Amino acid sequence: MASIFTKIINREIPGHIVAEDDDFIAFLDIMPLVKGHVLVVPKREVDYIFDLEDQELAGLHVFAKKVAKAIDQSVKCTRVGVAVIGLEVPHVHVHLVPLNTMDDINFTRPKLKLGEDEMKTIAANIKDKLV
Repeated sequence: MASIFTKIINREIPGHIVAEDDDFIAFLDIMPLVKGHVLVVPKREVDYIFDLEDQELAGLHVFAKKVAKAIDQSVKCTRVGVAVIGLEVPHVHVHLVPLNTMDDINFTRPKLKLGEDEMKTIAANIKDKLV
């Protein structure tokens, strides 16, 4: 069965996509830790990050870097943190989280519930900053 991320990639369910190329996609987390929390995902469905081919793993991080730079320019933060947990969805994904404090990347804290209009605005702001 396809993961929820594959369904976003295939446009079977909506997602606030901020960047995409042939191999990777980045979209807003629907349950963000902070505003601007983005997931970066390979389009090929692989469960565990260390099962990616070397080239694919490197490409994922280079793609994430571009997205992180755009987040940094569009969301007020000290820097963008990176986390790979790998337990929530059986599809590799990198969390890019705007940080102002260490607690901003604490996955045990309550998640935000943002409205559709706010999500669209955040996604558009990040897209506008992509180089």
